[in-house]
Amino acid sequence: MVNHILIVGAGQAAIQAIDTLRRKGFAGQLTLVGEEPCLPYQRPPLSKKFLSGAMDREKLLFRPQNFYAERSVQTCLGRRVLEIDRRQQRAHLDDGTSIGYDALLLATGSVPRHLPVPGANLDGVHLLRNIADVERIRADLASARSLVIIGAGYIGLEVASTAREMGLSVTLLEQTPRVLSRVTAPEISAFYESEHTKHGVRVICGAEVRALEGAHGHVRTVVCADGSSYDADTVLVGIGVGPRDELAQAAGLECLNGIVVDQHCRTSDPSIYAAGDCTSHPSIHYGRHVRLECVDNAFEQGSAAALNLLGTPTPHDKVPWFWSDQYDLKMIIVGLSQGYDEAITRGSPASRRFSVCYLRAGELIAVDTVNSPKDQMAARKLVAARARPDRAKLSEPDIPLKDCL
Repeated sequence: MVNHILIVGAGQAAIQAIDTLRRKGFAGQLTLVGEEPCLPYQRPPLSKKFLSGAMDREKLLFRPQNFYAERSVQTCLGRRVLEIDRRQQRAHLDDGTSIGYDALLLATGSVPRHLPVPGANLDGVHLLRNIADVERIRADLASARSLVIIGAGYIGLEVASTAREMGLSVTLLEQTPRVLSRVTAPEISAFYESEHTKHGVRVICGAEVRALEGAHGHVRTVVCADGSSYDADTVLVGIGVGPRDELAQAAGLECLNGIVVDQHCRTSDPSIYAAGDCTSHPSIHYGRHVRLECVDNAFEQGSAAALNLLGTPTPHDKVPWFWSDQYDLKMIIVGLSQGYDEAITRGSPASRRFSVCYLRAGELIAVDTVNSPKDQMAARKLVAARARPDRAKLSEPDIPLKDCL
């Protein structure tokens, strides 16, 4: 019988699990351990409104302090779990204490990848994952004139748009031939590169960073393999994230690009579950294991894990969706486009309102939308239903996406 559930990690998956557990009647002991000293908070605004100063700390919080008190959740914040003793079912913390559990939920999230080049540890070189990171970046940007961003994924592009709105000179260096190359079609990449260029960002693709050089311990120059160099008062490294699965690995749980879980969010130890960015889980829809870095997946998986912990068999198999806000553009990606064999554009990128539909053997597997809310809402239903749209209708933006079957 499960009397005490311990949750390690304090992000979206953890909060959703807590909310679901209490709403569904779990009356046992519930303990949350988080490494940061503050209450759990949203991360998407960190690269946008919080970085610019348009949003304060309080607005970031998922829930106020009384939410946890009213639900009898014991919070251990500013504490890190060093070891999981699976045999004794105890978690050992960095303050010398330990917490026993009947069931454990790992919601440890992800960690930014470090740039493996000389000079990466100079002052003024930043990663962006938490509030403390952003506060350090803001402090540097207050006196900076030039920002170099290494990596043109979501974080790099979002920070570029925020920094331009703050009046900074921005150079964006991307190693691959195009921005957002890991997640979108060339049509989307070309559109966003053009938009950033119009807003004054210097975008350079095919740039392999070899070293960071500084003066008096502070970064001053980014040097690339072709001999080019770029002045920088501040550098942001945004070259992707990896799963926080080191705790699970040390405990002997199966891990492969994340903590391996089944469709019920259960790890290789039946007493331990996992949810969110840290997991590698089976996607029934796409027929393979995936690790997703998005709020929607953390939300859905946190809910599913909670229900399974309560003994209500609940498979996690939602079609994921992702979003990114840059300037006045909202991109929403529904589904996973990897492996597509045809991409059809609806509308014109010049209008700044269009979509790209990805097909594989005639099936709609994903849709990227830019400022197209009707398309993205229809896409959620069509992708989940494995729709096989009429190609001729699909390319006509005047025909609603929902009517393209």
